[in-house]
Amino acid sequence: MASDAAAVHSNSYETYLDYKGKHKGIFAWILSTDHKRIGILYMVALLSWFLVGMALGGLIRLELLTPGRTIVGPQTYNAFFTLHGVIMLFIFVIPGIPAVFGNFFLPIMIGAEDVAFPRINLLSWYLYIIGGILIILAIFLPGGAPDTGWTFYIPYSIRTSTNMIITLTAVFLLGFSSILTGLNFITTIHRLRAPGMDWFKMPLFSWALYATGWIQVIVTPIIGITLLLVIIERVFGVGIFDPALGGDPILFQHLFWIYSHPAVYIMAVPAMGVISEIIPTFSRRTIFGYKFIAYSSLAIALFGSLVWAHHMFAVGMSDSAEFIFSLLTFMVAIPSAIKVFNWTATLYKGSIQLDPPMLYSLAFIFLFSIGGLTGIIQGALSVDIHLTDTYFIVGHIHYVVFGTAGFGIFAALHYWLPKMIGKIYNMKTAKVAFWITFIGFNILYFPFFIMGWLGMPRRSYDYLPEYQVYHVISTVGSWIMISGILLMFYNLLKSVYTGKRVTERNLWGGETLEWTVPTPPPLTNFEKLPDVTVGPYEYKQNDIEVEEVK
Repeated sequence: MASDAAAVHSNSYETYLDYKGKHKGIFAWILSTDHKRIGILYMVALLSWFLVGMALGGLIRLELLTPGRTIVGPQTYNAFFTLHGVIMLFIFVIPGIPAVFGNFFLPIMIGAEDVAFPRINLLSWYLYIIGGILIILAIFLPGGAPDTGWTFYIPYSIRTSTNMIITLTAVFLLGFSSILTGLNFITTIHRLRAPGMDWFKMPLFSWALYATGWIQVIVTPIIGITLLLVIIERVFGVGIFDPALGGDPILFQHLFWIYSHPAVYIMAVPAMGVISEIIPTFSRRTIFGYKFIAYSSLAIALFGSLVWAHHMFAVGMSDSAEFIFSLLTFMVAIPSAIKVFNWTATLYKGSIQLDPPMLYSLAFIFLFSIGGLTGIIQGALSVDIHLTDTYFIVGHIHYVVFGTAGFGIFAALHYWLPKMIGKIYNMKTAKVAFWITFIGFNILYFPFFIMGWLGMPRRSYDYLPEYQVYHVISTVGSWIMISGILLMFYNLLKSVYTGKRVTERNLWGGETLEWTVPTPPPLTNFEKLPDVTVGPYEYKQNDIEVEEVK
């Protein structure tokens, strides 16, 4: 980065352009260390994988339309189930917002020319792509697609004859990519902020990425080591987790969830950062309680790393351990609630403009509230014993993961994509797609809570006839939601090729630094490095609304 910075400050803009532009064609992208191009590379790969994961989810719902076999047998269903979880969690929502929008906008939002380690940033993208390719290979190589579920629970993941080693290696590489991204963002925020930008002049999206970066760096190595131990056990027959070899399967669950519950916040906290940018912009108001929102991101990172065993209340832990983890589960809701209350207070008496980014943000608050409250229900020990491994858990995780990270990504796409490509999508089509997606989402996932409360077990290929009405409703909801998402993608993709060109720098009337640079941003981000003198959300009470883009 030192040589890059020297090129920026000692040479002309044209010289730096030549310095970065030594490759042509596709190589100008896949060999580029420019953070903006890497962000776009991530976006193309990530959204492509999302479509694959969504197709698998649609096939799962189609199979569950009727009891017994509908379209596939149990083994194929288990493969669909596993690949859907692996793709959506490890390839889509965990890297999602940091990899795409963090890469593209974090340096600009803090007044930097690039991330701290541009070459490592490119390496993280290559690791991400290799991990995705390995998952595809696992489907077609002898042995077939993995069938353990995305949690890889022992002892089945030790004993199954499917392609587990290549799948575990893929997830290991995806985790390595996540660690490098988090390390890069932490260093960038510490070392490359613009003159005058102290910690409390940073945009809240930067705070969210900072908190997420620490989670990535601290807890991701745990899942990496755990997956390597599973590979060693499969290859060498060492008794680590398999009880038949003297191992402890509960130890695997502890190690898995020590990572995988904080991973929920790797998904959610960046999405919360996106919402903290969009709400003040489309309310034309200064964010309420800036420091509380900033500190709550760090508090979520801290408390979220201490509650992993609430996934394991039914395994036979001591009463003392269950009480402690139950209490911590209630405590982690506090910083999340702070954000929701502060967003709501920001909306109060604001000049609210219901453009597509704002619609997705308001939906985020609604869906996250349902997901959070149903999580608190499971934190109560007596209730959790009844709900463990039922469809109530499946409903909760989809409201928390897809309702937050998924809708957060959709909000960010509608908010920042015009800035990234210099073209605007069709507003009316975007709003129609939002309502179809939002309605379909709730028709699809809310019946899961009812099924779970009535005792419908999760991870089941078949079910009793009394649950069919709920599965039919959910499957119809999946058709509605998929239709809305496809319409949204069509609208966004069409804007890339035929959308109206955006010439103004500040499309939405935002107050953060990315709205001060040209659209799309130039190679070096700024004509001259900014000198920050005010906070990021200094809206005046009498500020007029930004004219809606047609």
